[in-house]
Amino acid sequence: MPPRADNHVRSRRKPRSQHRPTNRPRPMPAQSALDLALDAALEQPVPEPRTFGQLGLPAALVTVLARRGIHEPFAIQARTLPDALAGKDVLGRAQTGSGKTLAFGLPLLTRLATDGGRRTSRAPRALVLVPTRELAQQVADEIAPLGHALDLRVTTVYGGASMGRQIDNLRRGIDVVVATPGRLIDLMEQGAVVLDGVGVAVLDEADHMADLGFLPAVTRILDATPSGGQRMLFSATLDRGVDRLVGRYLSEPAVHAVATAVASIDAMDHQVFMLRGDDKVAVAAEIAARPARTLFFVRTKHGADRLAKQLCRHGVEATAIHGNLNQGQRQRALDGFASGRSRVLVATDVAARGIHVDDVDLVVHFDPPNDHKDYLHRSGRTARAGATGTVVSFVEPQQARDVARMHDAASVQPDTARVHVGHPAVRAVAESGEPITVVPLPSPRPAPAGSPRPRRPGPQARGQQPRGHQSRNQQARTRYPGSRAS
Repeated sequence: MPPRADNHVRSRRKPRSQHRPTNRPRPMPAQSALDLALDAALEQPVPEPRTFGQLGLPAALVTVLARRGIHEPFAIQARTLPDALAGKDVLGRAQTGSGKTLAFGLPLLTRLATDGGRRTSRAPRALVLVPTRELAQQVADEIAPLGHALDLRVTTVYGGASMGRQIDNLRRGIDVVVATPGRLIDLMEQGAVVLDGVGVAVLDEADHMADLGFLPAVTRILDATPSGGQRMLFSATLDRGVDRLVGRYLSEPAVHAVATAVASIDAMDHQVFMLRGDDKVAVAAEIAARPARTLFFVRTKHGADRLAKQLCRHGVEATAIHGNLNQGQRQRALDGFASGRSRVLVATDVAARGIHVDDVDLVVHFDPPNDHKDYLHRSGRTARAGATGTVVSFVEPQQARDVARMHDAASVQPDTARVHVGHPAVRAVAESGEPITVVPLPSPRPAPAGSPRPRRPGPQARGQQPRGHQSRNQQARTRYPGSRAS
């Protein structure tokens, strides 16, 4: 157990009136035995290069991959595909953007295409569990075209979208369901989906699911799948309760790892801006006015909304993204940021792993992250695909010691400056980046004169319940803390 950050004796607590919130990061946990095993796997020799065809993928998959310009597996795919295609349980660690989705998606689809099974109503044959709506959609977008080539159907199940449409898709028969735990539990309780036909179950970003409080829901879901099925677990980090999942549900897994998020840390310029709390918003606004994309991270949902509004009042158009938004709102925020219509996005940690936007060259930690792994995940939104990027941390005086320890754990040696509005270091960041083209939103076309006004659909047509009715989804959120983010 690390020493208390404030070095105070427990019996000498300050009076309650003197306590002030400090937004200090949580103490950093020691490296787990699971991480040590993965570190050992990282040292294993790199496999001999082989094409997807040589690895034994169906010709239809090889053809679709070739059309995308993908001819050879990425590092994590080269390590895991032989074992996964052989039907072994797989435990894999790889950073975001390293090809994890195809590492589990390709063997999953191959098994479904060759096992002779047939899809039936309400009973998917494979399941992929993810922590957030954005990741669910990204995984489905990646594997659905590949599944189509093998006549396999893929659908998504997550909160914030029409439950009725999801039930209809399941009723028609689905091969692969990509789901967040909260909504899947909902559908299980309604009898809209049964999991006793799942032959392959995948957990992606399992540590993030643990952070969000999903482990009780995840264990309930996995308990509903056949014990003899294949299980694969992939994540950039593997701790925070994931050890128990591995021990309980993976049978003699093949352990594989490629470079963690620390490997891309050298492609980033890390800076610490020491400043007073009263100056944070003004300095943020000065930086946010830069011509390129800027991604701010804060601790809370309300903090994200508040900072976005504060930046707007300073003349900088900014959008917030967090777990309280519905799927349409979150997708519009991401689309606007990706297309350049909004150059500034303010996000919480819940959204950090769902943001995959190219050409983000600046990440600002407006609030310190919880620990060094969250620092790496947040910072990993820049310096992607071989590019470089800048990471700036806003640090108030009372946070300095804990943030320094966090940087040490992340193997980061930042440049530090005490700044204020107009400081040269702030100006250098504010003037950095290549201007992006802002695409204006199309104006809605006016309705032709004399055309009837469309009637607003009733609650049943919109998939809503009458007022005062508590949906199963709301009940599930009460039972499974954190499922709101799904």
